[in-house]
Amino acid sequence: MSEARAGASHEPAEQAASAAALPEFRRLRAPREDRQVLSIPPLAAVGDLLARAEQVDSDQRPRRCGYDVQGRSLCDLANLARREMLSEAQSYTSAYRAVNLEAGGSRVFLAGHQPQMFHPGVWYKNFALARLAREHGAAAVNLVIDTDTLKDPSLRVPGGSVDSPAAQNIAFDDRDEAVPFAGRTIRNRQRFESFGHRACEWLRPLVPDPLLQSFWPRVVARSHETDNLGECLAQARHQLEGEWGVETLELPQSHVCQFESFHWFAAHLLAHLPRFAEVYNRAVADYRRQHGIRSLNHPVPDLARDGDWLEAPFWLSSDERPQRRRPWVRRRGDELLLSDHDRVELALPLAADAEGGRAVAMLAELPRRGVQLRTRALTTTLFARLFLGDLFLHGIGGGKYDQLTDELVRQFFSVEPSPFMVLSATLLLPVAHRRVTPGEARNVDQLLRELEFHPERYIDLAALPEEAASSARQSLAQKQRWIAEPATRDTARQRCRAIRQANEALQPYLADRRDELLARRGDYARRLPAEAVLSWREYAFCLYPEPVLREFLLSG
Repeated sequence: MSEARAGASHEPAEQAASAAALPEFRRLRAPREDRQVLSIPPLAAVGDLLARAEQVDSDQRPRRCGYDVQGRSLCDLANLARREMLSEAQSYTSAYRAVNLEAGGSRVFLAGHQPQMFHPGVWYKNFALARLAREHGAAAVNLVIDTDTLKDPSLRVPGGSVDSPAAQNIAFDDRDEAVPFAGRTIRNRQRFESFGHRACEWLRPLVPDPLLQSFWPRVVARSHETDNLGECLAQARHQLEGEWGVETLELPQSHVCQFESFHWFAAHLLAHLPRFAEVYNRAVADYRRQHGIRSLNHPVPDLARDGDWLEAPFWLSSDERPQRRRPWVRRRGDELLLSDHDRVELALPLAADAEGGRAVAMLAELPRRGVQLRTRALTTTLFARLFLGDLFLHGIGGGKYDQLTDELVRQFFSVEPSPFMVLSATLLLPVAHRRVTPGEARNVDQLLRELEFHPERYIDLAALPEEAASSARQSLAQKQRWIAEPATRDTARQRCRAIRQANEALQPYLADRRDELLARRGDYARRLPAEAVLSWREYAFCLYPEPVLREFLLSG
């Protein structure tokens, strides 16, 4: 489809794109209009995307099965990883909701996001994941990225009146040191349990019946089963999806990082870290160059070197110090030393061309020692797309970064990655008001400038009294004569002054139009701050009325 209509029924504005892989380092932008959907490639083209990907996979199967991962092949480990994931996801999901565990065939479709109260455009992925999996005979698994950190335990909530709205951050827990969601427990039970009431009271003048009224009691109920904050939020949301007919499995990424297949993957990257770091840093540098990015922290920092220590693309944390730390690796004979330069150091019997079984066993023992080795953003989707799934559904941020993942897979593993697609949407809060955009305000400023410098374009001589019209014609003729006169060194200043005088002489005949535009500009200046509150696209899904969400998310 082409462009979606603002306020119309849910119609994707699917950007034209090949059904194959995204163009290298493509620029992606969020949909701007209400109820607009971004899908690259279009949802209807997913069948073609899969067919081409399966043909590529068939053609390169000998290469995949011949690739040595410290004594195991890529094919062998991918089969193991899928079995581990589906088994663990079924066990994890069935602990808190019923799900059709028989759904899906040999294909696996994936999506993923942090366990937060995200906006409806992010939630759209979960519904599309279930729908696409059903249409294409796949198992649908949503990875809960609990290896990321919770930066702020509050939610931005709008309140006040339509004419004078204001947004405030309402806390659902106490602030604490940034630790991964996997280790983030509820700190303030009273603040946590009262959040729903406090947020609904503030929101009520704008949205009297938000989903939050029924959603937050679900979250509180889950907190009596687990005190992990991210699990409470994600499991309550997943329960709701189940009641709406969405059949997916979920699994925290921290569980994935305990798979045997993941330990083989990690051991392989560590054993070949110098080559991997070279490929990684080159791909990041190419991305920065093509996007004109100067910051060395965007899209991700380079893997650094500190003497003979080389940074590895993972995170290390421990039970006694749960904050994430960068792991460092250096070779010592036939061993690799893995260290956080603080309290963790491990000697792995691991050489680049050696079998990795002993090192894998030692990595598997880390949790028993109170140590966690977890993926970063790029290695999260690198492992997922190389070993776990046939299609990954990304939002805009993940879609940007995963263009880097494509290059890592191709350059380091010498195979084609499984495909991914980008999905996002914009759904604005259903607060009745006359919308105004910054573009409209800019148009008024431009018109005012036009009146000042090009009044001849806007004067209606026929509407003026005869005397005024005659005077205006004289000024117009004077301006046209000077415009037609070529500017020379001798006449340039006189010419400029004469044109300016003609423009000034014409201004009284545009006074009514100018007053109208100035009044409109003043109105926009008053309304734009309110519009910024009312039409912010990032509000959490639970702040919307349930019927609005169901119609938008389920109608596709």
